[in-house]
Amino acid sequence: MSLTTAQSRDPLNTKTRGLASPGRKAPGRTPMSRTTSTRIGDWLVFTLLSAGAIVMVAPLVWMVSTSLKTKTEVFALPPVWIPEVPQWDTYVRMWQDSSILTGFQNSFIVAATVTVLGTITCSMAAFAIAKMRLPFSNLIFVGLLTGIMIPYPTLMIPQFVMFSRIGWVDTLLPLIVPAIFGNILVIFFLRQYLENVPNSIIEAAKIDGASFWQIFWRLIFPIIRPAVAAQFILWFMAIWNDYLAPILYLNTPGRQTLQVVIANMNVQYATQRDYPLIMGASFIALLPILAIFLIFQRQIIESVALSGTKG
Repeated sequence: MSLTTAQSRDPLNTKTRGLASPGRKAPGRTPMSRTTSTRIGDWLVFTLLSAGAIVMVAPLVWMVSTSLKTKTEVFALPPVWIPEVPQWDTYVRMWQDSSILTGFQNSFIVAATVTVLGTITCSMAAFAIAKMRLPFSNLIFVGLLTGIMIPYPTLMIPQFVMFSRIGWVDTLLPLIVPAIFGNILVIFFLRQYLENVPNSIIEAAKIDGASFWQIFWRLIFPIIRPAVAAQFILWFMAIWNDYLAPILYLNTPGRQTLQVVIANMNVQYATQRDYPLIMGASFIALLPILAIFLIFQRQIIESVALSGTKG
């Protein structure tokens, strides 16, 4: 019998069985390759992130643009995004006709003092709660978290009365002294971050004769530095943008912080429709936060990456 005759009598010859095998697809139904689907997903994510970035950046661009416009261009329809002749003298008038410089100095004193000293005390408190065998450490930590649940308006009047009796009203002390002893949210974040640090490292340092002070500065603090940097910029931004506490305690224009100065400018110059001056002051207030972020951006990214891979 010839080979051709055998193949013709075989109901499932080699070619037919190859097409009918379960692991194969019929011609013309090849699924989308993984590389193509990945590229489509990347483009969709890129499009969404780009749209979100435009929405976030557009108000900032409008603020800078408005600070360089004339009063007529501010209210022009359709809106003018790029002024015809930039009014750089707005920033000159801002420094000469307002208390921006003193407000900037006061805000920097408060924010820098609170964040630097407060970050150290928060780091030490988090280390003590997470790694030192203190009695009732968990109870102390729960008590700190309970303090977050107390609304600040219920504390404003008692605090104001207390600070007025000791003569701290109309000074920067009520804004600095309570905060340098720590922030509960920062302590909570650093304590959770320290939970990922093995206790064996600390025990080994103890065996080598290191004190808790040496363990904290030489071993623990370098480990938590990315987390500290992330909390530093968030805390600095909160203190820098704080308006409620300064408006309660500061009355003299020379002692007011930048946010209170800008609010007073809004009341004073809005009636004169001098919005370029107000937007210029707002842009100046944004620069320190932007500088802090650019300085610590690498540590912040490391903090996010490490917190996402540990545990």
